Amino acid sequence: MAPEPHTAYTVPFPPRPQPEPQSGLLTAGEHDDLLNPELYADYVRKSDLGQQVRALPVLDTARLLTVEVKDERGRPAPFVPVELRCSDGNSLTFTTQADGTVAFFPGMDRLSGTVHIRAADSAWRLVDVPRTAGTGRIGFALGGPVQAVTKLDLALVVDVTGSMSDELRFLQAELDSIVASLGERHPELDIRVGMTFYRDKGDAFITRTYGFTDDMARARDQLGKQFATGGGDYPEAMQDALVRAANQKWRPDAMKTLLLVADAPPHNEDVGATWLAAEHLRAERVQIVPVGASGVADLAEYVMRAMAAATQSRYAFLTDDSGIGNPHAPPAIDCYLVTRLDKLLTRIIDSQVSGRRIEPDKADVIREVGQYEAGKCVLPEGFGKET
Repeated sequence: MAPEPHTAYTVPFPPRPQPEPQSGLLTAGEHDDLLNPELYADYVRKSDLGQQVRALPVLDTARLLTVEVKDERGRPAPFVPVELRCSDGNSLTFTTQADGTVAFFPGMDRLSGTVHIRAADSAWRLVDVPRTAGTGRIGFALGGPVQAVTKLDLALVVDVTGSMSDELRFLQAELDSIVASLGERHPELDIRVGMTFYRDKGDAFITRTYGFTDDMARARDQLGKQFATGGGDYPEAMQDALVRAANQKWRPDAMKTLLLVADAPPHNEDVGATWLAAEHLRAERVQIVPVGASGVADLAEYVMRAMAAATQSRYAFLTDDSGIGNPHAPPAIDCYLVTRLDKLLTRIIDSQVSGRRIEPDKADVIREVGQYEAGKCVLPEGFGKET
């Protein structure tokens, strides 16, 4: 009798143990393209993505026209309307952020060579728009007291397709930590949180939105009920989510921050709609803070960095230092500091509320990439010169 053949069994490799979700475990870096215009111009040129997706925005962060408004004592004046009129009669009106500034992009905003600008009811001033690299800065001083920042509307826009399961597990704990830290730093701050979750066409839902609430227990419950599934292909319905978020009931006298947590771009044919939504948010003084999660590739990083720069904000991205979740694609960024995600986002939002850039404590820095000095990368000698 022939012996029975041996049966081969494959023993599955055990997955890497993952810690229970809690704040302070995820790690991240951040970058401000408005502070690094030469590097941003080099990044846009080298990416060559404009040849693939024509609707991609092209920002020239080196050629800015920045309007800075202060009160009679030299303090930044938030929520001040700044009106700009071009020689052809077209006009733009934005309101100042907490640092008292509004940034105009001559190319993106289609400015004429000279423009008239006024802040609130001040006299009009004729200003030459920068034609080459170099920031034009125009100052206004207003009489009377400035309006204090006492409110914050914080919107979460989160990709909840299948690839985002690890990030979603930790997001609830991170939100608790961020809101608690902001409350400690600004006890008078009235904080509301709203949420938009999104997937893609063909999934059980495309977007699911919850209005702003100051009930943090309710917000935690809404976030805790979400789970990651669906998607299928790489791009997702980011444009629909941003439109939903733009239509939230933002308070006009609040600082407005939108955390966009995503690991994929919109579909190529939806990039134009995505950028229109971002421009609408910019007009409403909403600062977009993208958080690039695992899987972020060239197009997603490009779109999210453009949104951050256009809204006077910063681009954040998760790193592998925590050992949690899928591998994270390294960003096309020359220098940054790696810290805990909750502390990083707290610093960014606190900077937007207080109107001054806040750097991490040395003890909070896990790792440094490149030569970093207060948000700026030290450029190598001869950078940008033709060879």
